[in-house]
Amino acid sequence: MRRFAILLTAITLLLAPAPPRARAAPQLPPHAWLFGAWTGGLFPAPSGLTAQECLAQPTVIFTRDVVLRATLTDTLYTQRIIESARLTTTGTEFRFASAASTPTSGSTLLGLNGPPLVGFGCSSPDELHVVRRGENEITFPGCGDYPYPLVRCPGR
Repeated sequence: MRRFAILLTAITLLLAPAPPRARAAPQLPPHAWLFGAWTGGLFPAPSGLTAQECLAQPTVIFTRDVVLRATLTDTLYTQRIIESARLTTTGTEFRFASAASTPTSGSTLLGLNGPPLVGFGCSSPDELHVVRRGENEITFPGCGDYPYPLVRCPGR
């Protein structure tokens, strides 16, 4: 009798539908909290900025693989390929692919070709330290090109 009960339990367990498996969430990079468009940095961010105004010309754009930055002397964004990103206690630290191997746009000022701007005015063009000052505000400490805080472009 006991064998029959064990056998019946085993058959029931084998024939029962499997519990739904939790789908594994895609692994987000450590800088996912930065994804999107940001304004300010080069200048104080205006207050009361609408999403449309902000997205028309953001200063910095963070994606999974690339950080794009605007400059005052070029209409094209400079692209920095992310080599690594790691969370810190205050924000995120980026290391970019070597500036020599990063495609950039050339800068022109008064019709003169200058060297392309590849960094953020920090001590190294291949590093960027981002400090989180709030849910929608960040700074790039020690980066002369971005003396002001940046704010996230608002949603609609």
